[in-house]
Amino acid sequence: MTGSDGGNSAYGNRTFQRSKAHFTDRITADGRDGWPVEPGRYRLVVSRACPWASRALVSRRLLGLEGALSLAVADPIQDDRSWRFTLDPDGRDPVLGIRYLSEAYDRRETDYPGGVSVPAIVDVPSGKLVTNDYQQITLDLATEWRALHRDGAPDLYPMALRDEIDAVMADVYEDVNNGVYRAGFATEQAEYEAACSAVFRRLELLTPRLARQRYLVGDTLTEADIRLFTTLVRFDAVYHGHFKCNRWKLAENEVLWGYVRDLYQTPGFGDTVDFDHIKRHYYQVHTGINPTRIVPLGPDLSGWLTAHHREELVGRPFGDGTPPGPPPPDEQVAAQGRPAPA
Repeated sequence: MTGSDGGNSAYGNRTFQRSKAHFTDRITADGRDGWPVEPGRYRLVVSRACPWASRALVSRRLLGLEGALSLAVADPIQDDRSWRFTLDPDGRDPVLGIRYLSEAYDRRETDYPGGVSVPAIVDVPSGKLVTNDYQQITLDLATEWRALHRDGAPDLYPMALRDEIDAVMADVYEDVNNGVYRAGFATEQAEYEAACSAVFRRLELLTPRLARQRYLVGDTLTEADIRLFTTLVRFDAVYHGHFKCNRWKLAENEVLWGYVRDLYQTPGFGDTVDFDHIKRHYYQVHTGINPTRIVPLGPDLSGWLTAHHREELVGRPFGDGTPPGPPPPDEQVAAQGRPAPA
């Protein structure tokens, strides 16, 4: 239960277990679940602090879906009703007219099991939650929403590579995406050590792969890169210290540091990242781990804009396509959340 001051004392005091998405309806081209793809009908609700929501932010940008799927950004600091729209005028989402994401959940189902999570897609006409299935949302954006993709959009889930992409993503999810949380929220030493060891074992296995190829699967960006990126971009800022994944910093691994900087500097990736939201959320909400709620000053962000030299490897980020244009003005990350240009 989150407190009214935005803290959550449960984290670090009970064994961590990630809840499965409860609302798994899909928005598809044929509307088989009752939710057809339609421009302007749905609203994507995210927190820029959340790595699971950040997957959807990156996918939406790369695919050029900004005009088809509107965006609501929640406050990184939660209160006892979880994600809230206090960044918006009057504390209400201007499209959905609600103060808390939980209101859209309640319109779909009262007394549902599990918490209020992001990413979430809400049906604007009814105000009901459609899905909070973070594993499926981005795959559907890449495949079911094709008719609304921008010209030059990349194929993030190419049919010929799906088996390999799925295998890589499964390992990354278990040991890295979810592994940092198992380490950070561990309540026993052995539990922590097993999770932390698995994080670094997987990163060390990925290092030679990414030393010889620019991207995880094939020679272009795929869903696999998005899912690894959203954890790596948070690694030194929060997982190294706050979650005690501190065998080494990402910046100390030449290959992975180059890989994540390459992605960060690719349009559609870094322009969705808000380091201010990330740090304030983890350090101020997880009071079971950080009871003082003090947010550290570091790390220095200037390194994110330095040369990575990954273009020397075989690979073209967008294949035969093109990069997305700049984010809409109202979706740009504030200056305090990004590295200052040299």
